[in-house]
Amino acid sequence: MNQDTREVSVVGNEFSPPQVISNVGGNLAVEQSRASQEVMGAIFAAKRFPRDQFTSFNNIMKECERYSLAEKARYSFPRGNQTVAGPSIRLAEVITRQWGNIDCGIRELEREDGRSIMQAYAWDLETNFRVTRNFTVEHIRDTRNGSKKLTDQRDIYEITANQGARRLRACMLEIVPGDVVEKAEEKILETLKKGPTGVTRDDRIRKMVSAFDKLGVNVDAIEKRLTHSMNVITDDEIVELLGVYNSIKDNIGKRNDFFDLGETQSESAKDLTEKLKQKA
Repeated sequence: MNQDTREVSVVGNEFSPPQVISNVGGNLAVEQSRASQEVMGAIFAAKRFPRDQFTSFNNIMKECERYSLAEKARYSFPRGNQTVAGPSIRLAEVITRQWGNIDCGIRELEREDGRSIMQAYAWDLETNFRVTRNFTVEHIRDTRNGSKKLTDQRDIYEITANQGARRLRACMLEIVPGDVVEKAEEKILETLKKGPTGVTRDDRIRKMVSAFDKLGVNVDAIEKRLTHSMNVITDDEIVELLGVYNSIKDNIGKRNDFFDLGETQSESAKDLTEKLKQKA
């Protein structure tokens, strides 16, 4: 997984309209004027139609009752000898959308010498509170044969978008009151433990085993992590494994970070690892 080389976080409430990048000198002033008008229009609308916090909170809780969201709403990643879990970008998107009057996104500020200077931001248009994170993404992908320099525009877009999504998630969650995010996470856990309507617990387990198998993690590796058979898995362990699955699938963590897959891998497993990296 590629690591960027520099990251800067800025938190504040200063007026800062979105930057517009244009390489055509004659159109620069027009684009800046248009962007400024859009920003002022959004601020005016937010002031005129402020969010109803009670309604927004209830809408967030209602969304978190959907199992289709809940199973994608958490991820896990290894930190030392522990596994840390948190809300995913999918949950962050739902929270900010329902909270309302928030402008957020990712933009490329500059590109040179095989790297992109990126910015992720979230801006509460009502309070004028803004969070930004500037970071650098190298146009490089790690492969089995070493580092590969990226020149294809689609590859560059995918790697910058992947790195940007993680910073965007952090900005989104920081712009919304912390207690709202905490309650959303609690509701997600309730939904996950309850399971989808009309699906038996055994079917959930079989579906999970099949999903992990497609990522190159067999049932033996799962049971070794759990230290017991899948037949006696608890609700908390099901929730934890869903977070691990999302982490591997979204290339936040590697399979070997969570499971003992043995010292050697088959060629098919190596090919799968390569495909997962290319999705980053």
